[in-house]
Amino acid sequence: MTKRPHQDTRLAKYVERRILELKPHKTQGEIAAQAGFINPNVITMIKQGKTKAALDRIPALARALECDPAYLTRLALEQAVGPTAAAAVTEIFGTPISANERGWIEAIRAASDNSDPRLTSRSQAAINAIFGR
Repeated sequence: MTKRPHQDTRLAKYVERRILELKPHKTQGEIAAQAGFINPNVITMIKQGKTKAALDRIPALARALECDPAYLTRLALEQAVGPTAAAAVTEIFGTPISANERGWIEAIRAASDNSDPRLTSRSQAAINAIFGR
């Protein structure tokens, strides 16, 4: 059996999903080339969890996968150093905010007339309801 030490990481699962979503528009080989990988098998190894995605390759990989680089960086950091160390880095430097999350923040600011609303249990419940939780 082939060893896949990173197959259960969120990054491996996300890369696999994005490749499937992009399949009608580009091949896995095209994604690999756009990410700067000479060997297209590197993408296969990342999505199968056989290897980690190198942190310095994340910006190019995000462009190739047509995804938010901040989100992909969060997943790659978690994969590279483990969830506990990634949480420590995030605690020190803050959580990278994706473009989608920035959209939510802008919507909250517009809806609240830039009043800097506190997150109450009622507003948390409303957010949870939006996501079915």
